[in-house]
Amino acid sequence: MKKVFLFVFASILISSCSIESKPINYGTDACDFCKMSIVDQIHGAEIVTSKGKVYKFDAIECMINYSNEMSKEQPQLFLTNHYHTPKELINAETASFLISENLPSPMGEFITAFENESLAQEAQKKHDGKVYTWKALVEQQSK
Repeated sequence: MKKVFLFVFASILISSCSIESKPINYGTDACDFCKMSIVDQIHGAEIVTSKGKVYKFDAIECMINYSNEMSKEQPQLFLTNHYHTPKELINAETASFLISENLPSPMGEFITAFENESLAQEAQKKHDGKVYTWKALVEQQSK
């Protein structure tokens, strides 16, 4: 009996610290930064900490602002929805971003994620704006 209890306890402990995203429940979940409902399926985002805690956001700029204020917890993953496959979360650190006033976002910063640079550049031709890497976007938003 003790072995079964230890196995169950160890399994719960291991699974509770997994580093993975959780689905955003659009229309139900609230942004951990601005507290607005997350309804836009193109601009949602998540941070997963090194302890497996998931924070959800209605916009990329909310995720960046929240990460700048995090003191104790270490972000492990930055994830974002993207333009071509709404609801799908991709790694923000490998995505490309377009800031274009012709592509509105929930918080008015006009930031939209794309799976890669060529897709962002293609959208830039259509919508104008400027393309950023994750690192450049974080630097630009932190000014």
